[in-house]
Amino acid sequence: MPTEEKAIEVEVVEVDGVAVPAQEPAPERETRGGRDWGDWRQWQGRVRRLDSRWWPLWVLLGVVLVFLLLTLGLVLGAVMLVVRLVRGIFRGLAGLFR
Repeated sequence: MPTEEKAIEVEVVEVDGVAVPAQEPAPERETRGGRDWGDWRQWQGRVRRLDSRWWPLWVLLGVVLVFLLLTLGLVLGAVMLVVRLVRGIFRGLAGLFR
C-alpha cells in the first residue's frame, strides 16, 4: 500500500523567542458614495471594444433588430397604402357629388 504524506497547517506564533506581529487587514478605501468605485476605472478601455467571445450574442441581437426594423417598415408601408386608398375613395366620392 502506498503511504500518503500528511500536510499539517500551522500558524507561526513565535520564531526564536520573538513574537511575530499580527498582520492587520488593509483598510478599505471609501469614497463619498461609501463604496470603492476604483474597480470600474479599469473598464474604460473594455467598454469601447467588443469582446470576441460574445459574437454569437451580437449576431443574434443583430438579426432580431433587422427583423424588427423590417416589420416596422412593413407596417408603416401598409398603413400608408391604406391611407392612400381611403383618401382616393373619398376624393372619388367627393368628385361624384359636385
